[in-house]
Parts: sequence; structure tokens; C-alpha cells
Amino acid sequence: MEEEVRYLPPPHRYAVCSNDEVPIKSFYQDIFSDVFIFFHPFIKPVTLPLERYFSVPLLGKHEIIRHCEAVRWQEFLSLSGINSIRHLDIGLRTGISGLNEKHADEQLAERVFAVCDEHRLVPPTEGFLPELLINDVLSAVKKEGYEWLWVGDEFCTELKLEYIDDLITGDTLERHNLFTHDQSLLITTHWDSHFSMICSNDRNRMERIVQDCNLEGFYCDDCTEIYWSVRN
Repeated sequence: MEEEVRYLPPPHRYAVCSNDEVPIKSFYQDIFSDVFIFFHPFIKPVTLPLERYFSVPLLGKHEIIRHCEAVRWQEFLSLSGINSIRHLDIGLRTGISGLNEKHADEQLAERVFAVCDEHRLVPPTEGFLPELLINDVLSAVKKEGYEWLWVGDEFCTELKLEYIDDLITGDTLERHNLFTHDQSLLITTHWDSHFSMICSNDRNRMERIVQDCNLEGFYCDDCTEIYWSVRN
């Protein structure tokens, strides 16, 4: 007997990250009018040894917040001599084998890791909302009048309604997507990228969140894609 093949229905676009087949704003057309990409910072352990960051058991979110500092991409450019955010993104992606041979740049990847070793930094994490920023983002969303968020996995196959204060005080956040019950705001991250996105149909609200959290990044234009650094 032939095995049955089951296909998932397409996910709700207000609840998942854009795919890499179309520009980001095209993916969210008629759902969100604006998208802000914010970079995951490099991590600098300050009050514990660098080796402890990589040891088992892994540090929880609150330990990372307590013992580590964020290093912004612009600061890393100054440390490394890498000449643009675009090249830094290519170096980071190459370092996780996230680009094909045509776009990869091993020299940039080697430079990123060499500077991390020299300055005892941890590269940004890919595929997860960043521990050093997520509590600030959640607090900013709460200031906009929300108390609850839907928390979902990568493909919107599992959802759970969570109280924002519980997300802030909790020590782990292993999901990829957070969205409001009115479907007007989404915080999401791409599985193979060192950045996350805030998507909204209210530009003023988004600007307040970006300002409140001092997020480093840029607003998408109509052509911005997930792999924006290799498209320019």
C-alpha cells in the first residue's frame, strides 16, 4: 500500500517569517505595511569567562542579560575594518554555511571569527530572537497597550497565548514568532539569519518600538529580501 503524503496548508502570513522567494514586503502585502529589520548584536561576556557561554548547561536568558553586554554591528565594523553592514552580514552567513558558493566569502567569515577571538566576543545567534534584546522589545510592545501575545513555532503549526510579563520573566523563548491577537504586529526571525523583524500596519507604533529599544537596523523597501546583503 502506497504511503499517504500529507501537505501542510500555507501558514497565516501575519504569524510567520517571510520566505526568501519574494521581497519581504511583497510577502506581507495587505497584511503589514512596514517591516523593520533589526540586527542581533554580538555578545560580550563581562562578568563570567567566555568559555562559560559555550559550556553545558547553556546559559539562560537572564544569565546572559546579567553577565553579558551587546556589541552593535556598527561597533564591530570599527573593530574589524569590515567596510559595510552588507559585508558583515555576508561574513556571518558564510560562517554558518548559509550561502551558496556564488555568494559566500570565506575571507570575510575568517575576519569575523578572528575579531571575535581577539576581543572575546560571541557572534550573533541565528534563527532565534536575541536574548539581549527580546525583553526590551516585549516591554515596548506592552507599552503599546498589549498584555498578551500569541507565540508560535517556525511554520505556525503550534500556537500558545502567553502573558507578556511571563515571557519577560521566563528564562527561555524557543519559538520564532510573536504576534498580537489583533494581527497588527509581528515579531519574527528567519531560521538562517542573524536578524529579526518587526512587522506592523502602524508606522508610528513601529517607530516608537524601534526608538524605545534603540534597535539597530533598517526599514525594508519594496525590493528588500531576506538575503538582502547579496542582492545589492
